[in-house]
Amino acid sequence: MSKSPDHLKAHGDALFQALVTRSVVAPLTDLEPDLTIEDAYRISECILAHRLARGERVIGKKIGVTSEPVQRMLNVDQPDFGFLTDTMQIPPGGTLVLGEQAIQARAEGEIALVLGRELRGPGVTPADVLAAIRGVRVAIEIVDSRIRDWKIRIQDTVADNASSGFFVVGTDEVPPDGFDFEKTGLVMHLNGSENARGHAAMALGSPLVSTAWLANAMGQFGAALGAGEVILSGSLVPLQPVKSGDHVRCELAGVGAVEVHFR
Repeated sequence: MSKSPDHLKAHGDALFQALVTRSVVAPLTDLEPDLTIEDAYRISECILAHRLARGERVIGKKIGVTSEPVQRMLNVDQPDFGFLTDTMQIPPGGTLVLGEQAIQARAEGEIALVLGRELRGPGVTPADVLAAIRGVRVAIEIVDSRIRDWKIRIQDTVADNASSGFFVVGTDEVPPDGFDFEKTGLVMHLNGSENARGHAAMALGSPLVSTAWLANAMGQFGAALGAGEVILSGSLVPLQPVKSGDHVRCELAGVGAVEVHFR
């Protein structure tokens, strides 16, 4: 049975308070095993409403948990999706303060797509995504969970805005024409040493496929991927826990590099 708006708002209020105070809550699915993905998305909308009310702007969307290893690591069986706001963006080479800004941070290396026009599901295809892309960049996403110990099911992470934390997008941008959305490689370095390698196909087979999935998933709830928005298309490497003093750098072949520091 569908939960009442007030009931879902109470969960959204609690998660927003956890976001503001850098604290955690118990898994929602422990409290309510019958919570649906639609319920979870409505909870995430409550969190977004709080963020917009304090002056934040939506500047992008994200798809998460796209690779099988990450799904196994987090015990979920499908991707998740969420919103990106301007306060979540860190400048290239910037610093994230653990404890003050993030509480359970993990870094991911991704392909960021900058859209030249809107994508609105249902019915969005990978070809539609390709036609809508203005440019391709490299990105690091720092995911963070307000759910205690990352003990999440898909409903928990969707409710928690796809376990979003912060993100860094490189300044170099290449056009989509000629970019290989399956074979292009990404290398992550941790503290100067190579830590992981991946390739574009690890995002549901292609960032075009994952972004089409994202547009269609969000379209079910009346949301679109807007022109000018940054789309984080899914991690190409395993989640990397980070600690104070760490430095992460990601290099995307033929595109460029981006880095972020933690303290």
